[in-house]
Amino acid sequence: MLTTTLAAIRPLDEEAMASARALHGRLTKPAGSLGALEELSVRLAGLAGSCPPPLPESAAVAVFAGDHGVHAQGVTPWPQEVTAQMVGNFLAGGAVVNAFARQMGASVTVVDVGVAGVLPELDHRDLVAAKVRPGTRDLSQQPALTRDEARTAVEVGIQVARDLVDAGADLLLTGDMGIANTTPAAALIAAFTGAAPAAVTGRGTGVDDPTYTRKVAVVRAALDRHTPDPTDPLGVLAAVGGLEHAALTGFILGAAARQRPVLLDGVIGVSAALAAAAFAPDAVGAMVAGHRSVEPGASLGLARLGLEPLIDLGLRLGEGTGALLAYPVVASAVRVLHEVATFDSAGVSEK
Repeated sequence: MLTTTLAAIRPLDEEAMASARALHGRLTKPAGSLGALEELSVRLAGLAGSCPPPLPESAAVAVFAGDHGVHAQGVTPWPQEVTAQMVGNFLAGGAVVNAFARQMGASVTVVDVGVAGVLPELDHRDLVAAKVRPGTRDLSQQPALTRDEARTAVEVGIQVARDLVDAGADLLLTGDMGIANTTPAAALIAAFTGAAPAAVTGRGTGVDDPTYTRKVAVVRAALDRHTPDPTDPLGVLAAVGGLEHAALTGFILGAAARQRPVLLDGVIGVSAALAAAAFAPDAVGAMVAGHRSVEPGASLGLARLGLEPLIDLGLRLGEGTGALLAYPVVASAVRVLHEVATFDSAGVSEK
């Protein structure tokens, strides 16, 4: 599945992008007056291979959930049981991602790719049971996953993307849940960008100074132990990644293969996007940076991908919340190409 997905990812369509730029030049507004929205709509035209690109009207968030062996190193004060408890909260509709999704008219699918605890509602209609293993191993002591486990998790994400697109989704949004998952995210971002552990490691859920110092040391120790090779993305995911990070990597690749935009949420989504770009550089064409997380690794990762976030509200929750808030911005960028009159059609004089 991974091989065929990578083979299906293509560069952006230059002809469609040129048509979109030309159309912007004829619309009743000063050239360039919509700033980043104009280039976003051009890129989405290139992804779809048509101008205007399809209007995103059916958004789907996939929240990939997993636990982490590195939790044992004291990198977060939150108990590991919270991962399973929050999955129950998502399924009950009581989390922030659910509230935002209702506001935006988006669906929320929860994917158990590696929760260590017992989930309360295994037959819920919004839950995909795809557990590869009950949490990763401690990345500071040994590889978090085997290569086969990492590949299986990537393919879980690809399948979820395929299923959502087949069900009618035209915009996919990354979501995540996993206590301690900002630690592997920092390790992944450091591995793919070459940045120092202290530069990419943030405070996650808001850890105190001693915990933060320990977290940086754990990330550094993991990188020193495994020396992950950024040209081998599957190996990097296996060494220092999480099951939700690997599944999100596949989710992004699956979106790109089906020519659907994927709206990245926070630092977990960005770390997965770096892995996806290492698998298939052209996959970046499908990525839209929803927001700028306060986690420092997110900004470094987005800079490496050449992506500018659409909003910056000081968010650090995850779940897909920032991506959901950016969804109307993406839809508005495309709607301009569909509905704004040209100077000729509106009888408006040009400069």
